[in-house]
Amino acid sequence: MAIAKKYIGPFPVVMALWCFSNLLCWLALWPLVIFDVIPLWAGFLIATANVALCYLPSHEAQHSNYANPGTPLRWLNELIGYVSTIPLVLPFKIARYTHMLHHKHTNDPKLDPDYEVIAPTWQQAMLKTVRRMQPGFPNSYGVVLSENADDPAAKRAGLEGMVQSLAYWGILCTLAWSGYALEAAFLWWVPRMLGTIYISLFLSWWPHHPMDEMGRYRNTRSFTHKLGNIVAFGMEDHIIHHLHPGMPLNRNKAAFRELRPILEARGCRLEDHHG
Repeated sequence: MAIAKKYIGPFPVVMALWCFSNLLCWLALWPLVIFDVIPLWAGFLIATANVALCYLPSHEAQHSNYANPGTPLRWLNELIGYVSTIPLVLPFKIARYTHMLHHKHTNDPKLDPDYEVIAPTWQQAMLKTVRRMQPGFPNSYGVVLSENADDPAAKRAGLEGMVQSLAYWGILCTLAWSGYALEAAFLWWVPRMLGTIYISLFLSWWPHHPMDEMGRYRNTRSFTHKLGNIVAFGMEDHIIHHLHPGMPLNRNKAAFRELRPILEARGCRLEDHHG
């Protein structure tokens, strides 16, 4: 634990800057595209990257890694949690509520909200995410909230989700009605779908595949992605996050290298190629 503590302590400046720079970039695309400063196709590519990148700073806030309750910077923790995922249209309270359940019940077929991503291959995992986004397909997060309807936190999360969803569709419809249907589609609607697929693949499927073990040291793994850890959103060392969720993402790799002998001794799933 002494090794982990030195990586947990300092304020995660990188993740905080990531949040606001990514959000400002996405917001800037709207006037840039609408006033023909950049072409729509370029805005679409950047917006897709923005959506894919927006979840991880909020993920740190879900774990209170910017500031714990009762501390002076708690407002900043909550602000990052809320605004970071605006492009993804993922309400912070829903994200936090379901993610805490994921950590508590990782890989449990009945209790892990992320278990729905299970698939034999990464290609099938992507196709499954596409199907899960279709109308009429049960929303696993919605199911979790309904199953915990007596929990005040679940009620607040559900209300927040409803308000944010209505606002999202209201904005899209208003843009389309005003003559900006293509901008609405290619700066938000399509990027949101593509970003969701990417996030689900690298943050849920890849680190936990094949999702058949539930022990503390076996419910996630280290792995090596052929396109590198940046493309994999830093998830090659996801086992560090599950063991030490208070450690910011950008410090996981260094911590993993130092903790590797301990992880090996505890029988963790070290499936990377750097051992």
